[in-house]
Amino acid sequence: MKIAMLSPIAWRTPPIHYGPWELITSLLTEELVKAGMDVTLFATANSMTHATLKSVSPSGYEEDRSIDAKVWECLHISECFEHADQFDIIHNQFDFLPLSYSKLVKTPLLTTIHGISSERILPVYKKYNGSTHYVSISNADRVDDLDYIDTVYHGIDLDQFHFNADPQDYLLYYGRIHPDKGTKEAVEIARSLNKRLILAGIIQDENYYKHTVEPYLKQGEIDYIGSVGQDKRNELLANASCLLHPIHFSEPFGLSVVEAMACGTPVVAFAKGSMPELIDDAVDGFLVHTVDEAIERIKEIDSIDRRNCRQKVENKFSKERMCQNYLAVYQKILSSGETK
Repeated sequence: MKIAMLSPIAWRTPPIHYGPWELITSLLTEELVKAGMDVTLFATANSMTHATLKSVSPSGYEEDRSIDAKVWECLHISECFEHADQFDIIHNQFDFLPLSYSKLVKTPLLTTIHGISSERILPVYKKYNGSTHYVSISNADRVDDLDYIDTVYHGIDLDQFHFNADPQDYLLYYGRIHPDKGTKEAVEIARSLNKRLILAGIIQDENYYKHTVEPYLKQGEIDYIGSVGQDKRNELLANASCLLHPIHFSEPFGLSVVEAMACGTPVVAFAKGSMPELIDDAVDGFLVHTVDEAIERIKEIDSIDRRNCRQKVENKFSKERMCQNYLAVYQKILSSGETK
């Protein structure tokens, strides 16, 4: 099977720090190569892969602000579709723009919808609903007006996350510093419990950070350490008593949630979006609705068996399982013998 994997170009594939779409694209690509598939990865020139790499953009536009995102996205997507006849299937990880090329080629197009960023992009998905294929990354993230061939949960590389049965006594917030992610609420929770909190992630809303996070920073109590690499990430996740995930949006999928659980670290999350699909309440974390409820449930965090957290990820959220599920989707599409 010859597969064209179309990655985003905001960041390198895989990303050095932040870049969840690029990370999932990389993990899937490498597993497909291991499975014997002939994969061509369309990504930035500085990407790293065992697949055949095709690129036009030297690096990600978030890494090099001299790169015009719209210009290089158009060049990147067109490069893939101009070679469409060389592939059995095109797997689009890029969002809605590649859909507008789909009727110009005969090769079937599968799009992983990583989330609907705005209702304003829905007209594109609706237009190509009858001629392409969509995969959702959680059942919660489905749009009623769209048809889906399947739901495929993201998978992670379990070898990068080490189980720890004996954590330290600190809380962890690991994600974008942004109102959607509930950074302010994480700070409130930690201060109410008089527990140390470590904040790790890129600052995506500078004003929010300066007004709701920075005033409460105090070394050894509330620490912001910025974006972290793979080794530090594993250390932070494995040693935390729990991960705080007080989100304020319907999150399509929570990679940090799964990564924490892979280390045995339970998650206390607001019960929005995909969270009830990732977390079994009182088994591998707690699903809550308010800051006050989170505070009370964290007092019971030692009742969670950290082995349950690791087992959940091994059973449902490995990169190997993700790959096998996508291979089944590819076969389903190709066996139909038509674009859709």
